Amino acid sequence: MDTFQSKISVPAAAGEVSDIVENVTYDEIAIGRSAALSRMLSLSDIELFARVSGDTNPAHLDTEYAAGTMFKGVIGHGIWSASIVSAVLGTSLPGPGTIYLSQDLKFRRPVRPGDMITATVTAKEKRDDKKIVVFGCEVTNQAGEVVLSGDATVIAPSHRISRPRVHLHEFRLFDHAGHEALLAKCQGLEPISAAVVFPTDEVSLRGAVEAAAAGLIKPLLVGPETVIRALAERHGLDLGAATIVPAENDIAAAIRAVALVRDGQAEALMKGNLHTDILLAEVVRRESGLRTGRRVSHVFVMQVPGRLSPLLVTDAAVLMYPTLDEKVDIAQNAIDLAHVLGIDVPRVAVLSAVETVSSKIPSTIDAAALTVMAARGQIRGAIVDGPLAFDNAVDPEAARVKGIKSEVAGRADILLVPNFEAGNMVAKELSKIAQADGAGIVMGARCPIILTSRSDDERTRVASCAVAVLVAHARKA
Repeated sequence: MDTFQSKISVPAAAGEVSDIVENVTYDEIAIGRSAALSRMLSLSDIELFARVSGDTNPAHLDTEYAAGTMFKGVIGHGIWSASIVSAVLGTSLPGPGTIYLSQDLKFRRPVRPGDMITATVTAKEKRDDKKIVVFGCEVTNQAGEVVLSGDATVIAPSHRISRPRVHLHEFRLFDHAGHEALLAKCQGLEPISAAVVFPTDEVSLRGAVEAAAAGLIKPLLVGPETVIRALAERHGLDLGAATIVPAENDIAAAIRAVALVRDGQAEALMKGNLHTDILLAEVVRRESGLRTGRRVSHVFVMQVPGRLSPLLVTDAAVLMYPTLDEKVDIAQNAIDLAHVLGIDVPRVAVLSAVETVSSKIPSTIDAAALTVMAARGQIRGAIVDGPLAFDNAVDPEAARVKGIKSEVAGRADILLVPNFEAGNMVAKELSKIAQADGAGIVMGARCPIILTSRSDDERTRVASCAVAVLVAHARKA
């Protein structure tokens, strides 16, 4: 998460940022005196600069456009590096009280996200009549390459000023770093064959095509060929990476897709333009389905701004009002997925409306039972505790105020909800109000099932495919 606080080389001690900002007066500035400031450029910086300035030049913000310019596909922003020069002059040398008169700066090369740039100003000329100082300015990147150079002219302060440093509030841009992290985990992994069931609307077909373009899946489009090809042509979608498996309607498509998995031709299922019940009915069919010894359940993988790791919410789509035994499988499915995502010992919060056990609230009794079952090895690979209310499951301060002593409270990785109504509301509130990015997958079958909503966009579908890729490769391993 990006904060606007930079490392000042003077006057603070090396490696520190002083809490006091002090200036250097005109009389104290000697020719050759210099100061520097270092800062790493992030995509958030570029986006925030664009929002504040209104500068939405595509060369700075659009990688596809930038590919055809001198930037060669790398988003950059030279103006940002010029602002760092101003920051050195205003906070360090000369510092507070400085009046910026003019600048003559030349941009030498683009600045890229991830570049650590250092702006150095050096006094080169003094004019005693008006206390004017001309500073030579140079900005370099981490490789020592000059990205900007020139002169800046200021009026230096005539008297000493010492002020507490202004610490800015944290700024947060709602980006999609969580989804990007999921995609990064898939780099180097072979794409998996995914049977896309009845992709007869634009969103589901586009999601499959984009997931293929991202190198995640090799799509087997199961549905009416004429409809799929006409849809692709109408929306300009390239089916070159896809194979069409004919099926005349949604039920036939579900049956055929499940058979592809059973025959080893597909490693995952992806829901298209059909009702979830139709697809899952074939998945759980006793003779011809994809049953295992565990019930299937859905897991939302929510990338919540401010969290360093994903928050899993389960079950919000498959098991509507689960029994205690079904909640054991729900918990184990989510735990297995957390392991795949790199959470070695996930903390499972079993949610209810309160954090105390009450015979009047059945979900609290289930939560207490699940906690004991985990302690005795009936649920494996995680720390389970409940009942916990939502606030004290995810907020350490709420847990502290209520005096809850728990390894899970305030630090939950998995939220096991009482029923699908609660889970659906939690997931959608995180998405629509907290601006969380989501992905959805069904666990517990012989293959991962990419189960997204009809209202989900292509980005969510691609992220869900990334989760399926990780699960499929983990099973192979």
